[in-house]
Amino acid sequence: MQVSKRFLNFQWVVLILIFLVVFAGSFVRMSGSGMGCPDWPKCFGRWVPPTQITELPANYREAYLLKRQKKVEKFCKFLNGIGMSQTAKKILNDPTVYIEEAFNARKTWIEYINRLAGFLAGNAMLLSFGWLLMYYRKRKWLVLTLINLILIGIEAWFGSIVVATNLVPWTITVHLLLALIIIGIQLYLLHNIRNKEAEYLPQNQSFKWLSWLILLITFYQMFLGTQVREAIDALVKRGYTRAEWIEQLGLPFFIHRSFSWLVLILLSYLFWQNRKTWHYKRINVAFYLLAAELTTGVALAYADMPGLVQTAHLVFATVLLAVLLMIRFDVASFKQNEVFKKQA
Repeated sequence: MQVSKRFLNFQWVVLILIFLVVFAGSFVRMSGSGMGCPDWPKCFGRWVPPTQITELPANYREAYLLKRQKKVEKFCKFLNGIGMSQTAKKILNDPTVYIEEAFNARKTWIEYINRLAGFLAGNAMLLSFGWLLMYYRKRKWLVLTLINLILIGIEAWFGSIVVATNLVPWTITVHLLLALIIIGIQLYLLHNIRNKEAEYLPQNQSFKWLSWLILLITFYQMFLGTQVREAIDALVKRGYTRAEWIEQLGLPFFIHRSFSWLVLILLSYLFWQNRKTWHYKRINVAFYLLAAELTTGVALAYADMPGLVQTAHLVFATVLLAVLLMIRFDVASFKQNEVFKKQA
């Protein structure tokens, strides 16, 4: 089915807005602004947050703590209902969950901008669904868009849980993984809407298996990266210095580092073969993104360069994962087109 160029461009805008949510969320994490707004979806009970503490009542900490406690209790009931009673018990008995931070205008607005990014992405998806329903009505596209709409709603709700539980580490990991799934579905939708055969693809078996392997390792790497980051946060709370981190991080850090080298070796081989024979552009893009990601990773681990480097590291990894997914979608559609041609 042919679609208008305007509709296709709008789908790219939706994808960019989803990436913006990931970028904003990473910046919130890096700046320690996750508790900048103690409630959700409003911020200090307002749609436009305050800029000065004088705009808040004197007992604002106690008031919002009570609201968070009620939300935590509801969430723990939900966890008990799905068989995660041990996790629920751990959250309820964790005193750090109920620490209420003092008002900080900078952190409040950083968190608020993060929420605005999510609001824009969600409404763009809603508009996309309405557009499809009115003009194209292709079932597959409608289902994909509807799934993403539901997922971004869950993502927004889970963001409120992340805030209510005072950034319990595993909730941040789930929050990121949900965002990656949403990106994957939007990429698949875009791939289908483009209705265009992929450029020349290398069709030997080594390319197919290596592209799968690199994609899977990269996804696992992102999961490991969140575990390493959570472990660092715990070490910081316990008073460990940066010089002591690597020694204390243990096996997840060394697996994360070793897999980085493995991805580099595999993707370098594909890059070399591509330059020599295949000339498939997305392999080159993936290689340069990996180089940027590894550079920021080294800076984080050894060069004492926190701050925006953390955000850049996550963004490069997320875009790399997206490009690897696009390669796999191209391979799948190319094989399907070849089958159709033979049948014809």
